[in-house]
Amino acid sequence: MARVKLLSEEHVTGTVKEIYEDIKRTFGLPFVPNLFKAMAVHPAYLRTTWDRFKVIMGPGKLDPKTKEFLALAVSTVNNCEYCINAHTAQLRRMGVSEEELVEGLAVVDLFCGINKFLDGLRVESDLK
Repeated sequence: MARVKLLSEEHVTGTVKEIYEDIKRTFGLPFVPNLFKAMAVHPAYLRTTWDRFKVIMGPGKLDPKTKEFLALAVSTVNNCEYCINAHTAQLRRMGVSEEELVEGLAVVDLFCGINKFLDGLRVESDLK
């Protein structure tokens, strides 16, 4: 259960309502995800985060699937169940197969282990 009241679409006005509409349009969803409903308690934070989201996850040098895989990798390492579910669902909508999903998370598994190994032994980098 959330520790703050999630602001439903029916109870917002002004800027928050406009942002909610933009979120639904951008994601192609008929609802606003709870992530943003929690942020709406602080409208300036919602605005700043949503603007950053659109810039970072929008068109750029990296393709959308790569960005989603990076988001899933970070969410996995941070153990954010909400984000793992969201990014996995988005990757599935993008046509990612089970094999691709497992391969992507296998990379996360491999490098989390290697990182801990190297950190534990304080191995200095020679690859600069």
